[in-house]
Amino acid sequence: MAIDPRVDIGHVHLKVSDLDRALGFYVGVLGFDVFSRHGDEAAFISAGGYHHHIGLNTWESRGAGPPPRNTTGLYHTAIRYPDRKALADALRRVLEAGIRLDGASDHGVSIALYLRDPDENGVELYYDRPQDEWPHDAEGKPTMFTKPVDLDALLAEA
Repeated sequence: MAIDPRVDIGHVHLKVSDLDRALGFYVGVLGFDVFSRHGDEAAFISAGGYHHHIGLNTWESRGAGPPPRNTTGLYHTAIRYPDRKALADALRRVLEAGIRLDGASDHGVSIALYLRDPDENGVELYYDRPQDEWPHDAEGKPTMFTKPVDLDALLAEA
């Protein structure tokens, strides 16, 4: 039995070691709005007035180090931008904040930028190409690939 196609991911809730530092990244750099804050323990942030796309909390992680590599857990949170220009602006903000990219990939169906938040959680910033621009295999099925992104060309659109 297939899942109802209207189902989507509502939000991600991340454990962080320092709420102000996390807000500096997600609000100060990426531009999310604080919908609700509960002292130095939790904040709920969003785009466009939604109740929250991302929850941040220190309930079990205040002052803790990043999760160890080579273990199971969240690989990254993917934040989808509405178009290439909005992604270009996000890239500009990230670079101006001195944040290093882990990678940048053209997947055919999308353009993605990979980086880490202050707690070393993986973050993907991306936009989906319109479906009529997606690559297809010989049978007409959508396909993906990984090619480099021209970051200078993307930045020129910011």
